[in-house]
Amino acid sequence: MKEILRDLIENLKNNVPGFIAVSITDISSGESLDSFTTDENFDPNLASAFNLEVVKAKLKAIKALNLNEEIQDITITLSSQFHIINVAPSGAYFIYLAVSSSADLSMTKSLLNNYKAELINAL
Repeated sequence: MKEILRDLIENLKNNVPGFIAVSITDISSGESLDSFTTDENFDPNLASAFNLEVVKAKLKAIKALNLNEEIQDITITLSSQFHIINVAPSGAYFIYLAVSSSADLSMTKSLLNNYKAELINAL
């Protein structure tokens, strides 16, 4: 499992233009399964802890609205960064990815979906 997480992080770090940080977090426990950052001032585990609350709030909203939907991703656009919260189809974990706002958002999401395929199968 650790090897699959490391491969995901390496693929994102090496192939996503504008990569800043990534963290994979278990939704039920809030535990960070693994993380990496290129910026020593950016803590992806801390960011994931706060974004876990965003995911939980959205799940509550979906339930309250009686929607038969799953979260695929939540994108937050900041002035200089995109933050993507990509929730696994199982709902067990999410991948938090921060990239520069100069990155191509659709290409970034496509690469993230491609690289997480092995992780989906393992978890």
